Amino acid sequence: MQQDYAISDGAFSKGARSEGVSVSGVFSSGHRAVAVAGTCLALAALGLGNGQAHAASYGTPTISLSAAYLSGAVGAAGDPTVQVTVAQSGADVSALTVAASKSSKTSVAPTSAVTVTGTGATRRLAVAAAARGYTDLTVKVTGLGGRTATKTLRYAASAAAQLPSDTRYFTGSSDASAAVDVGGGYVVVADDESNVLRLYDRSASGAPVKTWDFSDDIDVSKEIDIEGAARVGDTIYWTGSLGNNKDGEYKSDRNTVFTTKVTGTGATTALSYGSSYGKLRDNLVAWDKANGNRYGFAAGTADGEIPKEIDGFNVEGLEFAPGSTTTAYLGFRAPLAPAVAGGKALLVPVTNIDKVVAGGTAATFGTPIELDLGGLSVRDIRKNAANQYLIVAGSWAADDNSDPYALYSWTGKAADRPVKLRDLPTTDPGAWEAVVDVPDLTASGARAQLITDDGAADLYGDGTEAKDLSHPEWQKSRATWFTVTG
Repeated sequence: MQQDYAISDGAFSKGARSEGVSVSGVFSSGHRAVAVAGTCLALAALGLGNGQAHAASYGTPTISLSAAYLSGAVGAAGDPTVQVTVAQSGADVSALTVAASKSSKTSVAPTSAVTVTGTGATRRLAVAAAARGYTDLTVKVTGLGGRTATKTLRYAASAAAQLPSDTRYFTGSSDASAAVDVGGGYVVVADDESNVLRLYDRSASGAPVKTWDFSDDIDVSKEIDIEGAARVGDTIYWTGSLGNNKDGEYKSDRNTVFTTKVTGTGATTALSYGSSYGKLRDNLVAWDKANGNRYGFAAGTADGEIPKEIDGFNVEGLEFAPGSTTTAYLGFRAPLAPAVAGGKALLVPVTNIDKVVAGGTAATFGTPIELDLGGLSVRDIRKNAANQYLIVAGSWAADDNSDPYALYSWTGKAADRPVKLRDLPTTDPGAWEAVVDVPDLTASGARAQLITDDGAADLYGDGTEAKDLSHPEWQKSRATWFTVTG
């Protein structure tokens, strides 16, 4: 039986004729080798070697990004990155190249600012921001046979911050409000615009490793406005602000304290719901009334009263008293004591917080503590196992970062005055809201990591507050290490 073999468009086909070279042969046992040899000579005569014949079998490359949106900062160290996954049928993936081929705004990030590392199916893409703003980056994979494919990465860059080598950005939310160290270099961060708790690697910028939302367990439908947290053993206590909302309206979900149980550590940390209590604000108002309305809690919680006023009512700190597992200090952003310029910061001890949250027992209170923080109030308070405290001090006002912030050390004892360690920078966006943990304050060169609430900040220069950004990858809070001892 005779078959026709044709060379057309660089491919070798059977049973078809074309304008290419046709090779006929009778494939008997005596002539098989001669026919094949003749075919190879025909291919060579046309300059079509094995490589070109094989090119037609390469498919179009594929490319995917682990995220379509990415944020960075000018001059940042360790900005978030994106994983790029590529493939091409018929090709060794190591032969594929990946690069940025276009930037819609080169002043923000030119293509030369995009680096891609790795040679396998997954690569890692990073961007070094040149200026604040937005740009769309075209990421192109080039495969064998000259075939290509592209994806668009939408990139946002914030301005350079102070201490860039000591700064990281936690993405997925811009409203960090409280933080608890869980060991192994990881921290759980709360958000005052949602009830989501997020686990981050403290050393790396990027998205949370895990998230939890216990709204259904607590039976709340709106934000708790989580502002303070404290850990004792395997239990973390979380408190809402307990105050009215910014319009002066009472929202019951903000009057919430709840607990989570911790298992594991570091990246394996897991949280489970414990219990909750929804009347701590009521208990505080009743206690203050019984003591002559010394701090004006009833007036500060009245309908129409704004919480972030010098005589308002707003809790932002929570930490246990020295050596105690049952008495916790509530740190007030407002009011000052007295509620005048230069007034002192207020702490109210809840002496039975374990029974309050676990069993619904009404709270009892110890002698209030008034601390001289230079006219500032408590924005966070944290201690270590040696009962050394750090207090983040800031204004009672609702400003982003135009008012001063300072970091104080304290013994946790009412009779001892806090000691100012340093002023905190206010030229960068964001309000200092949380201290992750407390180092040994007797050691020279001790460092502590603080986190900002950037929700009201215009991070990218377009007038949009970070909390209103449409993509969580662009929302971020800033975490910075400071040297706190000489």
